[in-house]
Amino acid sequence: MEKEALISQVLDALEDVIDPELGIDIVNLGLIYDVDVDDAGNCQINMTLTTPGCPLSDVLDRDIKEHAGAVEGVNQVTVNLVWYPVWTMDKMSRYAKIALGIGGI
Repeated sequence: MEKEALISQVLDALEDVIDPELGIDIVNLGLIYDVDVDDAGNCQINMTLTTPGCPLSDVLDRDIKEHAGAVEGVNQVTVNLVWYPVWTMDKMSRYAKIALGIGGI
């Protein structure tokens, strides 16, 4: 499978990973910064959290690995938690802002 198509499928799968506190998927929240898959099917996901002390980071890590790992062509998933750039509400999609009732859309 072509690399870009595989990355797109991984991102689609990650839309099923819901942030337990906010009830919105992590892609629309803007938490996923980068996805890469090498020729061996090793998937690297760089992501952040809404707050550094998020108590549910282990839950998100597990769910991300489960969903991304279910994509055909992905053999291993590594999640890298990054803090730069800092997450802000500007990273959320319009959908997420509407769902959360955030004004100034």
